[in-house]
Amino acid sequence: MRPRHITALPETTSRRYNRGTMAEFTINPQRFDPYKNFKFRVKWDGRYVAGVSKVSGLKRTTEVIEHREGGDPNTSRKSPGRTLHGAIILERGVTHDAAFEAWANKVLTLGAGRGAEVSLRDFRKDVTLELLNEAGQVVLAYKIHRCWVSEYHILPDLDAAGNAIALEHIKLENEGWERDTSVGEPAESSL
Repeated sequence: MRPRHITALPETTSRRYNRGTMAEFTINPQRFDPYKNFKFRVKWDGRYVAGVSKVSGLKRTTEVIEHREGGDPNTSRKSPGRTLHGAIILERGVTHDAAFEAWANKVLTLGAGRGAEVSLRDFRKDVTLELLNEAGQVVLAYKIHRCWVSEYHILPDLDAAGNAIALEHIKLENEGWERDTSVGEPAESSL
């Protein structure tokens, strides 16, 4: 029986199998796992908002403009057009904290009288979304600009035979977001 020939994998291949293909962590080179999506905080007006349990993803889409000149071949050229930022939905359990309702009421307050239905001075807010690692350290933060409430659900469908948490949510229109570059990778401690 002939001995099997074993060859060493090239370093780039072995690194891919040992470390995966994800970005490396510079401060914590021993870290292998990417950050999880279940630890986060939301802040506006300088304070954290209580009980937010779900935040939809941040999404940006740039429209494509197709054009061609009369002498071009049968293909068209493409260039970037308007950039749109998708609405963000925040969800939390119903409590006595009125932060969602108070903000929604700045866009429309019924019965406030002519000219007072909308709080033009402060119905828009900047929101900060912070992602935390498993130890509760802020690892990423995004500043979401000029948000306002376009949709507010104060109560879900109620069901006497149900078995669920009552959730409220707000839909935030926004004019863009950017990563807060002052937040860097924190040094992770060992117990």
